[in-house]
Amino acid sequence: MKITLRAAGLIKFGPERELIDDYLKRANALSRNLGIKDITESVVDTRRAKSRAAETETILSIPTDILVVLDERGTTLTSRQIAKQIAHWRDDGRQTLTLAIGGADGFDPNALPPHAVKWSFGKQTWPHKLVRVMLAEQIYRALSILAATPYHRD
Repeated sequence: MKITLRAAGLIKFGPERELIDDYLKRANALSRNLGIKDITESVVDTRRAKSRAAETETILSIPTDILVVLDERGTTLTSRQIAKQIAHWRDDGRQTLTLAIGGADGFDPNALPPHAVKWSFGKQTWPHKLVRVMLAEQIYRALSILAATPYHRD
C-alpha cells in the first residue's frame, strides 16, 4: 500500500514544515516492514478553483483505492483505531490510501465522492498547517502501533 497525505497549499518552510518532514521520515522508516511501500505528501494548487465545489474536486482529483477526508462531521477515531483501519485496508489488498485535507472552508459536502471516508480531529477549528502536522503525526503513530514500538502510550 502507498499512503498519500494530500492538501491544498504549499508549506515551504517554518516549524510546521520541519514537523511534517520529520513525521513522514519516521513513518517511512517503519513502513517497509509493515507492507507499506511509501508515504508521501502531495500538495495541490487550488488558486484557480472558482468555488468550494471546484476546490474540493481539485483536491480529490486523483485515483485512489481508499479516500479519507478530514471533515468536522467525520468520525473521531483513537490512534489505535486509525492503526487498525490502515492495517485492515492493507491486509485487504488496497494499493493506495489518500488522506485529504480540504481548503480554508473545508470540503463541499455535495462534491465529495460517495465512497469517501470521513475522519475528524474533533469539533475545534484547527489551522491548516497544524492539521497537516497532526495528520503526519497520526500516520507515524499508527505505524508505530502496528510495529509495536514504544512511541505510543495509552
